[in-house]
Amino acid sequence: MLKTARGQAVQAENVTVLEGGTAQISCRLQNYDGSIVVIQNPRRQTLFFNGTRALKDERFQMILFTQRLVRITLTNVSVSDEGGYFCQLYTDDTHHQVATLSVVVPPEVPTVEVKTEAVEGGEVELTCVSPRSKPPATLRWVRDRREIAGVISQQENGKTVSVSNTIRIPVERKDNGAALSCEASHPALVGQKRVRHYSLDVHFAPTVKIIPPQGILREGDSLSLTCSVTGNPLPRDIQWSRVNDTLPERAEKTGNILHMSRLSQSHNGTYLCQAHNNYGRAADHYTLLVYVSVSRKSHPAIAHPTLPSSRFTKEYQDPGAVVETHSAVPYAVIGGILALLVFTVICVLIVTIWCSVRQKGSYLTHEASGLDEHGEVQEAFLNGNDASQGKKEYLL
Repeated sequence: MLKTARGQAVQAENVTVLEGGTAQISCRLQNYDGSIVVIQNPRRQTLFFNGTRALKDERFQMILFTQRLVRITLTNVSVSDEGGYFCQLYTDDTHHQVATLSVVVPPEVPTVEVKTEAVEGGEVELTCVSPRSKPPATLRWVRDRREIAGVISQQENGKTVSVSNTIRIPVERKDNGAALSCEASHPALVGQKRVRHYSLDVHFAPTVKIIPPQGILREGDSLSLTCSVTGNPLPRDIQWSRVNDTLPERAEKTGNILHMSRLSQSHNGTYLCQAHNNYGRAADHYTLLVYVSVSRKSHPAIAHPTLPSSRFTKEYQDPGAVVETHSAVPYAVIGGILALLVFTVICVLIVTIWCSVRQKGSYLTHEASGLDEHGEVQEAFLNGNDASQGKKEYLL
């Protein structure tokens, strides 16, 4: 506050306002005796002279002029209006006070700039930019509620500041579509934040998988093969073909679906689905084996020990061979012959064992008989005459 020789005084009040808002600039007077009061802008241009407009700027309005208070308003404030506004009191000497107008510029919603393209196995560089704020905004990257450390830089643009936050993160295909956000905080936002959401766009080569049907395919059946394709960008052109042969005449291709009706042995083969984009290509195989109908009597088909339609594995040696050569003899006949042979061998073994046992028993019987005769002779020799007498009696 400044006091004149007559005891008059003038006092100015500092003002802070948001850009685009309305500022009130006040000059307080003490012991005012009707002296001249002048209000000037920061460029020292006179706005009002004793309540009379001096500058043709309709944004400035005199709303109060009393012996105690002089007040003007400034609408649609911009940073160019910032500075010191002079409250001058003309008496014997000129005295003034300065009301400083400060303009605060809150940040807008930040933008995201992609510095490098996100490719599977590489890194992506993202920059969050708040082009204009005053004082400088605070930027941070967030993913899954966790802050990602980045490199922050500032650049002055006149009275405002441009702020950027740059991050580099490794990416895989599983990161495609992952949500990130850039948050801008500022004193003028009073605890709130300006947030820009961003989804990772990770480019990767396609993958291809043929979805096979369930069960066994026989003559007359229909078949639909679905080629499931992923990739970013998603391949638009899906190609169907048959290895070492052309597609059957009745095969219908509709996008990623290959349909064949009234199957026959001529449809047997290895079918291939291929897709590609700018980052690679992929393919998948499917082996089709059509079984001869059971009602067909000529050249009956032999049941394959595995499913007739199966995906290729690494052990598959001949992609062109789709039908296994089969014997014309039914498995039932072969099984009967084998059973008969086994039965014959068992019978021969039983007979052989029986004969061996019988022969051994006869030998033991003869041996016992021989021992009895030997005992009788030995007894006769020991008895001497008695034996002779007995012999004579036997002879008579």
